Amino acid sequence: MSTGVHQRQLSTAEGFLCGGLAACIAVAKTRLQLQGELVKGGGLKVYNNAFDAMIKTWRNEGIRGMQRGLGVAYAYQIPLNGSRLSFYEPIRRTINRTFGWSNADQVPITSVAAGAASGAVGAIIGNPLFLIKARMQAYSPALPIGTQRHYKNSFDALATIWRTEGIRGYVRGMDAAILRTAMGSSVQLPTYNWTKNQLVGHAILPGDSVWTFLASSSVSGVCVCLVMQPADTALTRMYNQPTKKLPDGRVVGALYKSPIDCLWRTVKTEGVLGWYKGSLAHFLRITPHTIVTLTMNDVIRNLYKDLAWGRSYV
Repeated sequence: MSTGVHQRQLSTAEGFLCGGLAACIAVAKTRLQLQGELVKGGGLKVYNNAFDAMIKTWRNEGIRGMQRGLGVAYAYQIPLNGSRLSFYEPIRRTINRTFGWSNADQVPITSVAAGAASGAVGAIIGNPLFLIKARMQAYSPALPIGTQRHYKNSFDALATIWRTEGIRGYVRGMDAAILRTAMGSSVQLPTYNWTKNQLVGHAILPGDSVWTFLASSSVSGVCVCLVMQPADTALTRMYNQPTKKLPDGRVVGALYKSPIDCLWRTVKTEGVLGWYKGSLAHFLRITPHTIVTLTMNDVIRNLYKDLAWGRSYV
């Protein structure tokens, strides 16, 4: 991968587009993950599955309900994908050099570590935006699930969080966000690069083909969904949990102390399947997002190299 191109953060535009296309599915995912929270047996089922959630949201809330959190979902893609795709290669090469490997070596452990580290950077930078997105998508005036917070828009959300929770409100759930994004990023680019290398190395597809990018990103999307789902559920619940004020004035979560505590309490009351609530909606959201983001990232990189260096670079 080219150093100069990765530093130019070429994923912003495609990530921005994907955020809008995936918004209605993300609303369904968020509400399914909150349904039956810490209730043995699952409690009252408002939504039967991802498609039922989308249909009921459309019937009761219309297009505004389907697209809740759309604006902030757009904005979140800039720091998230900008960080993941910009920092991945520099971190991977640095780790390789540290242990005496060449920059070109695709060592699994360094690829996973670089993916996790670059994802963590994106999660830290984008945490306030992802927090607002989750809370806005959880809100439903017709079929409320979980703690309900009605923000007029993203700016109102920022102001309300500052007023009611202080600066700590903006970093609420950051540990869960780091866990979620690090887990997803640890497999996203490594599985993408590994699949692409296998397809090209075995002469199944050419290295500069869009079909190579599509096939590689499809495999990557499935892997991301499988690895990230439990942490994604924990993140949604950490973000949306009610808060309480302690005697010392600190505002803390009323249900969970940490993402690990959330995962433990979830599995104790809801079983392992509680971690995988909304997994179909998550799959429908994250796989197309990964396909478009990584495919277009490679397409744009190749176009950039053609324009900057000419076809002679190959």
